[in-house]
Amino acid sequence: MESEKRNHWEKVYNTKKTNEVSWTQEKPETSLNFIRSFNLPKTAAIIDIGGGDSKLVDFLLEEGYENISVLDISEQAIERAKERLGTKADLVTWIVSDITEFKPVQKYDAWHDRATFHFLTSPEQINQYFDIAGNSVTGYLAIGTFSDKGPDKCSGLAIKKYSEEQLTQQFEKGFEKIRCLTEDHITPFNTIQNFSFCSFKRKLF
Repeated sequence: MESEKRNHWEKVYNTKKTNEVSWTQEKPETSLNFIRSFNLPKTAAIIDIGGGDSKLVDFLLEEGYENISVLDISEQAIERAKERLGTKADLVTWIVSDITEFKPVQKYDAWHDRATFHFLTSPEQINQYFDIAGNSVTGYLAIGTFSDKGPDKCSGLAIKKYSEEQLTQQFEKGFEKIRCLTEDHITPFNTIQNFSFCSFKRKLF
């Protein structure tokens, strides 16, 4: 199953250019605004889950963040990002892993995920994700998924849609909601995908 998933994403990144995949953003403004709102020092440990060849890392580097990690199941996606960044790629920790198999070796001040969590459709996968995030995040989460008004599939795969309430409920055991918003993402093909995006702060026990 895991190798099937990996093969699916390797094929996507091997056969499609950046402007040929629906999730492409020239500037991930919402993600950046959530991360800025956390008021973290530039030395804060930030990880982008399912970052692929997203340009979020480019803008975080530009803003002076020094401790960025990018995780993706697709090695090809990460190679594309490295190639784009050139020598700046050396400033980033790159992790090739399925999120449900990720074994963090450090703690993170901020965990960002735009459109990885919604690919986890079974309770077991969702629990694995929560356990990994819960054990490694000391500060903040920013999670974006297709909303309850969004598409039923992404990249040919079934996804799990979330309203603001449902997304909050998934993380309330270990995290306190800060704020949520819904937004329309316009794809490169001029179609609309409606997203739920929420930020959370780690609860202190």
